[in-house]
Amino acid sequence: MPKPKKLLAREFAAGTRVIASREMEAYFDAPIAYIYASVFLVLSCSTFMNAFFLNGLVDMSPFFEVLPFLLILFIPAITMRIWAEERANNTYELLMTLPLQPLQIVLGKYTAALVFYMIILAGSLPIVFMLFYLGEPDPGLIIGSYVGSLLLGALFLAFGLFVSALTRDQIVAFVLAALIGFILVFSGHSKVVEVLDGLVPEMGVGTLLHDSISIVPHYTAFGKGIIGLGHTTYFFLMSIFFIWMNEISLKRNRF
Repeated sequence: MPKPKKLLAREFAAGTRVIASREMEAYFDAPIAYIYASVFLVLSCSTFMNAFFLNGLVDMSPFFEVLPFLLILFIPAITMRIWAEERANNTYELLMTLPLQPLQIVLGKYTAALVFYMIILAGSLPIVFMLFYLGEPDPGLIIGSYVGSLLLGALFLAFGLFVSALTRDQIVAFVLAALIGFILVFSGHSKVVEVLDGLVPEMGVGTLLHDSISIVPHYTAFGKGIIGLGHTTYFFLMSIFFIWMNEISLKRNRF
């Protein structure tokens, strides 16, 4: 007799939660996680403070403007070990023999990485309190920017997790994920768009990349306080695509 759908969903969530809990413990048991968090917050917050004192504006946009460039290196540093470490510790085969679906394992690891990123991002909240203490910043812009930052990190984690499943070498996983992040970010940079359009004027390669795959037009919209359906859908669909590809890669290795 088939199980009720509610029970199946509950079992699926329970299995995913087991993997996520395991991964969260691994993050905070290793000192490297604290190093990553400290370096990221020092770089991002120092960039903001430098712009804050130079411009004298009660505005958090300098923090969010530099975030995509920092994530190009920061997120691959998190994700490169997620699958490679399983193989290095000879736990990959054991993980694959658990009575769990590949999607549960992928979502568990992805959820833990996303929670870890959210904790680090929350480390910037003292800037928000400082701005409200010193003046009257626009709360809509700050909320929109944080939503965009969360979706941006979710996408970076999705393709970083997928890339790390394709190779046993952490350095290769880091380089490939950083390369994807570089393309997604810099394909939306105005100077890059101009150069690419100038190389092949009849094709408009730069504009095509900017409008089709770049994260920049979608991410910057959130910084303007625009939480639009189209921009949100872009991040959701891109993240789901890479999670799905990660599941497929696990199925191929499992069977």
